[in-house]
Amino acid sequence: MKVYQTNEIKNISILGSSGSGKTTLAEAMLYEGGVIKRRGTVDAGNTVSDYFPVEKEYGYSVFSTVFSVEWQDRKLNFIDCPGSDDFIGGAVSALNVTDTALMVLNAQYGVEVGTINQFRYTEQFHKPVIFVVNQLDNDKADYDGTISQLREQWGSKIVPIQYPISTGASFNAVVDVLKMKMYRWKPEGGVPDVLEIPAEEMDKAMELHKALVEAAAENDDMLMEKFFEEGTLSEDDMRAGIRAGLVIRGMYPVFCVCAGRDMCVRRTLEFLGNVVPCTDKMPRPVTTSGVEVTPDSNGPTSLFFFKTTVEPHIGQVSYFKVISGKVKEGDDLLNADRGSKERIAQLFTVAGQTRVQVPEMVAGDIGATVKLKEVRRGNTLNGKGCDYRFDFIKYPDPKFRRAIKPVNEADAEKMMEILMRMREEDPTWVIEQSKELKQTIVSGQGEFHLRTLKWRIENNDKLPIEFFEPKIPYRETITKASRADYRHKKQSGGAGQFGEVHLIVEPYYEGMPAPDTYRFGGQEFKISVRDTQTIDLEWGGKLVFINSIVGGAIDARFLPAILKGIMARMEQGPLTGSYARDVRIIVYDGKMHPVDSNEISFMLAGRNAFSTAFKEAGPKILEPVYDVEVSVPADYLGDVMSDLQGRRAIIMGMNSEKGYEKLLAKVPLKEMSTYSTSLSSITGGRASFTMKFASYELVPSDVQEKLLKAYEATQAED
Repeated sequence: MKVYQTNEIKNISILGSSGSGKTTLAEAMLYEGGVIKRRGTVDAGNTVSDYFPVEKEYGYSVFSTVFSVEWQDRKLNFIDCPGSDDFIGGAVSALNVTDTALMVLNAQYGVEVGTINQFRYTEQFHKPVIFVVNQLDNDKADYDGTISQLREQWGSKIVPIQYPISTGASFNAVVDVLKMKMYRWKPEGGVPDVLEIPAEEMDKAMELHKALVEAAAENDDMLMEKFFEEGTLSEDDMRAGIRAGLVIRGMYPVFCVCAGRDMCVRRTLEFLGNVVPCTDKMPRPVTTSGVEVTPDSNGPTSLFFFKTTVEPHIGQVSYFKVISGKVKEGDDLLNADRGSKERIAQLFTVAGQTRVQVPEMVAGDIGATVKLKEVRRGNTLNGKGCDYRFDFIKYPDPKFRRAIKPVNEADAEKMMEILMRMREEDPTWVIEQSKELKQTIVSGQGEFHLRTLKWRIENNDKLPIEFFEPKIPYRETITKASRADYRHKKQSGGAGQFGEVHLIVEPYYEGMPAPDTYRFGGQEFKISVRDTQTIDLEWGGKLVFINSIVGGAIDARFLPAILKGIMARMEQGPLTGSYARDVRIIVYDGKMHPVDSNEISFMLAGRNAFSTAFKEAGPKILEPVYDVEVSVPADYLGDVMSDLQGRRAIIMGMNSEKGYEKLLAKVPLKEMSTYSTSLSSITGGRASFTMKFASYELVPSDVQEKLLKAYEATQAED
């Protein structure tokens, strides 16, 4: 393969819902581009894209796949992305390093929730979008219905370039209103016959052609003037107008394909080669220090690594985009994130697991290399004198959690090594070894996401593991003030131990006034604040520790020990053993012994006095509550709302968005454990949701009662 220059390179993401036919379309493009000699199928498990064992097992894409096609003296770099929401990380990575999105639709189902979700990311990253209506040979294909749905979502920006003469088993021809020709295929597909548009189709074709001309003219002032003067535009003018419209997201062209029969794939590639903007015409990436970087092959060398995979017999394969300059085999580069030096021993342009070695790549190109020592996904490698660093890929928050452990406890360390390696391949897996819960928690985008992780560990790494519901990180707090004292006294020959602490505890909230006077059991306690410490607890909330000792009842050198004892008890609250938070403690009195008092004595006295006072201060359990946003088709709204209310959700609001309802709710984390699966079941997979931590809230009394009994039972067992 020749070395392509920046103005000859186009980078394109292939997006779409599961089942839309992205992998089949990728296969047809590779075939038309001469990269492969025979098209594989998803059913046969021999496609270029889905080549990992787990993808063949489940029959759907798990990873994004990079491939390149040479077309009309252009290099088209594609990234075929998984369609399932569970594997959205691949699409997020791809959109950050490509310039255009090819959004594939299944003609049976039209605009699906996955379409809308992925479109939102194209919006977020300001990427041009081209829609491709696929599977037009299906008996239930509805091209007109799909166009109606697209227009309902995105209005007049939807501009058909083609339409089918018929759909279903008889599909074999489209009218192209840019070329103003009809393309017709033989049953085997491939190269079409290019014909004049039939008379009976001319009115419809002219109407769509006129709409396309107007849409193209709208995006360029000079073209608009020419259109007003001449009433039409040449094909080259229209291409220029469409290109300008794509860059500013002013129009979304629509194409027809039947990827399974290789119909109209060649024409789609032709459009991508001729019209889609090259990488040098797109917005520039920005470094972490705010520098905008132009994709100039003569600039300083800088590579951004957006994806890693681990492949049998090879090891780690690292995928990168050349942001600036050029890279050659044998180049020594510096890792801007880790400070290590790396040598690029080999450069490849790739098609799935097939790699073709190339001597050089320039700014804008996408490629791969192997056997780098310390490069991880998200790292930047720079040439001499360059200090660029990029960190522009932000992944969505996880939505599904499970505790994980190996069947054989001795394999715990091995399991963690595998998990960390797998997270490099898919950064939307989040791994946490929770000291608080004493569990390893793995979080992902959904049940399928974690099921895939389990399959890979058990089948690829031969390590049996178990998933189970994770514990909930509850918190404990108090609802009223209380007082307690405790004397720690121990005498066993020689120096003894003595420390006595009197303290008051009360709920803490931001901005509360300084303590003054308290009354307990008819006795009044006057407080004189000598010192205040406010501690931001690492598990959330605050502990405020006030020294109100008068007359030297406790020496100041023992106060840190008292605080240490209290902190130890805060880490294991008396109700459920959970962390305590939002408490103000006032140490106002105590006693010392001139010989036996020491730090350990006051640490134990402080811990026990606090524990006693906490139990008498109306202790309550707090639970984590999440902001949940559900996007659901209007006809499923009632069922989804009913299900949420059954999960103790508080509905905060809702609004309509072009056929979909957006539900906003606050839901306890405890109730979200199986929500991903339930929502999919209720809506037939047509809804999606996001969740983000909001706050800790008091649990209802009946729930607290159950939690207390459950904790008592576990303590009894221990």
